[in-house]
Amino acid sequence: MADERTRYFRRLARLRRSARRWSVLGGGLGGAAVVLIPYAGLGLPDAAWAASAGGALALATWRWIDLRALAAQPAPPALDPAEAAARSRARLVAAVERLPVGPGVLAEVRRVRARVALRGTSAAEPWARLDRAALTLAGLRSRLTGLAEPAAAEAATADQSLRDLAHRVAGVERALRLAPVEARPPLADAHRALAGQLESGVAAYERLVVAAAGYVAEDARPDGAHPAASRLTEATDLLHGVASALAELRGVGDPLRTTRIH
Repeated sequence: MADERTRYFRRLARLRRSARRWSVLGGGLGGAAVVLIPYAGLGLPDAAWAASAGGALALATWRWIDLRALAAQPAPPALDPAEAAARSRARLVAAVERLPVGPGVLAEVRRVRARVALRGTSAAEPWARLDRAALTLAGLRSRLTGLAEPAAAEAATADQSLRDLAHRVAGVERALRLAPVEARPPLADAHRALAGQLESGVAAYERLVVAAAGYVAEDARPDGAHPAASRLTEATDLLHGVASALAELRGVGDPLRTTRIH
């Protein structure tokens, strides 16, 4: 989708082409009517020529009026290149999200981009652990119902908070590399505190994922055998019984045929 300035000039060009086209058509039809009416006299075909010429000239007049009115309006300002790029990116993302596999592809692209942005910092390894734990929890989320629903909501909030903390750790670490010697001690202290919070937060998130897996396992584990296994066992026993009965019938044979032979 084009921006306002592009749409303005496109509409201006369409109106100019339409006005010229109807002007040429009206002039041609008017000239034909002027020539043919005196030549053959006034008749029904000549009325059609005159009506067509008049309609074309009227449309041409309206198009020129619309063109002048639009040209009198100031053109919308040009978009900033950064804003234009952001709009193009948003349109591309929206188009990809409409595809069946679009959301998953976009999530993976964002994940890889974030991982690349943190490469070379101390936040890269906790981020990778957080990613693995988040993917595991995403596979369990549909089964975290009942009492586990508040924990799942808390995990989603913690995930965003930890990712923001990882970016803070990486930003402080990069600033620490560029800071002068006298400014490094407070930055180093802040970096150690943030890195410690990130490490403890990721470890707590991993423990939550393990607990969620345990909850799902216990919730799905039946007291006895699994119902599917019980049904399969019953079906197997039934098939064994049918097979034994068929074997006995083949062993007995046909009693009527045996009587006739004797």
